[in-house]
Amino acid sequence: MKFSVRFNNDRPAAEYIRLAQAAERHGFDQFWVSDDLFLRSSTVILTSVAQATERIQIGTSIVNPYTLHPAQMAMEAATLDEVSGGRFQLGVSSGAGDFLKWVGIEPARPRTAVIETVEAIRRLLAGERAALDGQFLRWTDEAYLRFAPQRRHIPMYIGAMSPRMLETIGAVADGGLPLLFPPEHYSNVLPYIQAGAESAGRKLDDVDVAACIWCSVSTDRAAAEDALREKIAYYGHAFSPTIHAQLGLSAADFAPIEQAMMVENDVAKAKTLVTAPMLKIGVMGDARDLIARLETLADLGVKHISFGPPLGPHPLEAIETIGRDVLPHFHN
Repeated sequence: MKFSVRFNNDRPAAEYIRLAQAAERHGFDQFWVSDDLFLRSSTVILTSVAQATERIQIGTSIVNPYTLHPAQMAMEAATLDEVSGGRFQLGVSSGAGDFLKWVGIEPARPRTAVIETVEAIRRLLAGERAALDGQFLRWTDEAYLRFAPQRRHIPMYIGAMSPRMLETIGAVADGGLPLLFPPEHYSNVLPYIQAGAESAGRKLDDVDVAACIWCSVSTDRAAAEDALREKIAYYGHAFSPTIHAQLGLSAADFAPIEQAMMVENDVAKAKTLVTAPMLKIGVMGDARDLIARLETLADLGVKHISFGPPLGPHPLEAIETIGRDVLPHFHN
């Protein structure tokens, strides 16, 4: 079993070094940082993490080709891989339309944009010229890296919440980050990825599919719930219709929360509007609560569990708890 940990890019930059070092010390395999708009730069964060760790793999979860040009993605991926000694992996997807609208971007042809981005970056990293006449990217023969990357194949993971993007994971990616599905519904995700793999003549085992969950771990259940409420209040309106359906909800249920959180900037009010069905997207409580919810994934034969934000009211303690009490359970 492989284990990873994911953080949003909303924490003070210095914290990520301590969090990554703890994750490495407790046996996690990967450390991911998101690149959400108007928060801290994942590239800068991961550079500092790379220099402060030795073994753990690092990655973006995720960057999108609308706010970060694919040429820039390739440059940053190759450079971070160099800085980390070959430990970088690039997580990419189309981004959330609810956030992209802040800067006036309508994500046209999102699946095509991701597929062409993956193709272009792979060619650049392989030392090839990446001339493309696609629907999203139109590059000339002068599109090539002017230096030799340390690795010619950096693993590329695709983030997904919709069926079409889940299929894309299976069809073209080295790995997948199917985001924000409750553990009990993960079995609904795998058929889409498998179908995508089969359409491309691949096997599901060819893809490192991470079962990405949200968790908030603490012996103080009220504090754990409060941390999860705040994360749902921030991101809930950006969930895909597929995620909403898994929870038995709709986008309309999150509209008052979005108004309070994003427009009024009233975090306390937004948290009070998060309902019990919404909380089911994540796992909250102590290590035993987490293990109980994750047994479903183990029964499905999942080979990679990824623990995501908020992790808990005290993230460093949460990493230590998961590393000490949860990871050994699933290693056995």
